[in-house]
Amino acid sequence: MHLHAFIDEMERLAPPALAEEFDTGKIGLVVEGRPEISRICCALDATAFVVRRAAEAGADMLVVHHTPLWTPVTALTGPTALLMRQLLKADMNLYVMHTNFDHAPEGVNDALAELLSLEDSVALSLGLIGTCTIPVEELARRLGGNIRIWGELSSLSRLAIVAGSGFDPAFLAEAKAAGADAFLSAELKHSVFRASPLPCIEATHYALEAPAMRRLAARNGWQYIEDTPRIRSLI
Repeated sequence: MHLHAFIDEMERLAPPALAEEFDTGKIGLVVEGRPEISRICCALDATAFVVRRAAEAGADMLVVHHTPLWTPVTALTGPTALLMRQLLKADMNLYVMHTNFDHAPEGVNDALAELLSLEDSVALSLGLIGTCTIPVEELARRLGGNIRIWGELSSLSRLAIVAGSGFDPAFLAEAKAAGADAFLSAELKHSVFRASPLPCIEATHYALEAPAMRRLAARNGWQYIEDTPRIRSLI
């Protein structure tokens, strides 16, 4: 497949117009490599480990959710220079699907809802709300552990989810109004919880968004490269 044909296919799946304004210039093809695409790898993040594994696999294209170039680059030094050297040496393309994939049908939040067996899902402004059919212990198991519950979780019937960092007061208020009795996301701030109208279930950013990239890889016959953050809980 030619690079342009691949980009057209990805843009049909997650149209760039769905992306948040802050993603302008940070999605799509962010590093250009060889023009013919035959082997594709996929990951959540373009870490040095992921890029090295993709190069070892002979990938022509690496598709990720998070760009490694969040801010304008005026100098190539340190970890960014290492990453760029790896990509350019391998002549590998790097393609980013971020908030456009968050908002896309069958995107990040739908994949998370599928993983958690949510039923009767209804879209929110970001994320969705659905009927939770599993106990919280099973939810934690499916997300790989490292779950924190903030507040008193007396029932778990209608669960609101926002994959990634979604603990925003406006999203919490919207979920409460939609009938949620708990809210699942990542990276909860103390001040946001104190004002939250709902109990909050905090997972890791990786646990909530990696399922979509795994599913994307599986559906397209790509190789998914796992690079789970190392987290250890101490009592």
